[in-house]
Amino acid sequence: QVQLVESGGGLVQAGGSLRLSCAASRIIVRINVMGWYRQAPGKQRELVATVTSGGSTVYADSVKGRFTISRDNAKNTVVLQMNSLKPEDTAVYYCYAATGLNFWGKGTLVTVSS
Repeated sequence: QVQLVESGGGLVQAGGSLRLSCAASRIIVRINVMGWYRQAPGKQRELVATVTSGGSTVYADSVKGRFTISRDNAKNTVVLQMNSLKPEDTAVYYCYAATGLNFWGKGTLVTVSS
């Protein structure tokens, strides 16, 4: 069992920045993929960005060039740096980890005002 704890959400004006962090509770667990998904009101959960243990990244087209994902394998943490935020980035952001099983955090709310 892996528990994921997110932090860093909040309210920001359009054009601003936020930094989301996620830490896994069990450092000894090998986590293949870590990342972030988001779910806006009335919409399905969607991928934002993922990063493998080898450092390969995937980004949603809507965030390319604005968001950067990074991870610390030794600490099992993942960070999402979000710049040039837009109102359409408003959503609950969920941390994700895959060890062969999939784990999710409880989510952190990001609100971008226009």
